[in-house]
Amino acid sequence: MHVPLIDLGAQYRGMKAEIDEAIARVLASGRYVLGDEVTALERELAADLGRAHAVGVSSGSDALLVTLWALGIGPGDEVITTTMSFFATVGAIVRLGATPIFADVEQGTLQLDTADVQRRVTTKTRAIVAVPLFGRPLDPGPLAALGVPVVIDGAQAIGCPGLGAPAVATTLSFFPTKNLGAVGDGGMTLTDDAELADRIRTMRQHGSRPKYVHHLVGGNFRLDALQAAILRAKRPHLPAWIATRRSNAAAYHERLRRTPLVPLSDEPGHVYHHFIVRAPRRDALRAHLTAQQIESEVYYPLPLHLQPCFAALGHVAGSRPVAERAAEEVLALPVHPDLSADQLAHVVSSIIAFYG
Repeated sequence: MHVPLIDLGAQYRGMKAEIDEAIARVLASGRYVLGDEVTALERELAADLGRAHAVGVSSGSDALLVTLWALGIGPGDEVITTTMSFFATVGAIVRLGATPIFADVEQGTLQLDTADVQRRVTTKTRAIVAVPLFGRPLDPGPLAALGVPVVIDGAQAIGCPGLGAPAVATTLSFFPTKNLGAVGDGGMTLTDDAELADRIRTMRQHGSRPKYVHHLVGGNFRLDALQAAILRAKRPHLPAWIATRRSNAAAYHERLRRTPLVPLSDEPGHVYHHFIVRAPRRDALRAHLTAQQIESEVYYPLPLHLQPCFAALGHVAGSRPVAERAAEEVLALPVHPDLSADQLAHVVSSIIAFYG
């Protein structure tokens, strides 16, 4: 029995008519970049997520990049962020010429350790980028209390509480594998700051307003109408998909109780973009699951502070011990909403068989 980590084909088959209609609508309109579909998606998601403004952009990575850029982050600045995240989190900081300051994570949540962040704040600190990793809720209040603007990289957390104020902005990714995914790249920035939203809207079109008059330097960060239309078709299904993810996660919590695996604890509002366990003999377990045709993934095998491209920053192994230990143990199991009961049972029985 094959168990994919995510089954986008099954998702499409389940709502084929809605997606096909959205695609046909865009093709018939002749408007393929920005336009009414993007404006409507911005309005709908701003209302869903309780933010005053939403700006659709070309990807989740670009959402974080243009948001930090619009906040004035640049050379000489320091931005504190987690060492346990996808590379885009830190990539946006470095591309602007700022210096990333990596904080360790909490043992139980694998999210930013506020006490460690506080120790790393200096007069050069211009922002904190926090990540609700794996779709687990994150309260930005304690970080904002440090007196530094907080930006939430919410790429894995759409539908999760805690994506709003006091954070100055929240960025989203619509990469196909996300809980709300497009059929290509797409992203969004949400904020309650009208001036910031307006600046990002201008910057996403090379800083042009009106056309061919450039008051700012920006980039090509525009969201395609096709992606927006497909996301609008999927959006009403998101609450049900999250509920199914939570149900699958609850089944894992119950059925894996007698194994050596330690799942990250549940919390109300967890949207389970990934179901993460800490696994003894992780790599051997993963090989066993692969042999049973069960897909899994390691998020993430090497903390950001130890990535080769940051060798010049002088970080050494052992400097962020919680994240480094987690990187040796974490494993993501299939939890997507198209996971069947038989597939979930196969995952559990294969794990039990491995540990004997």
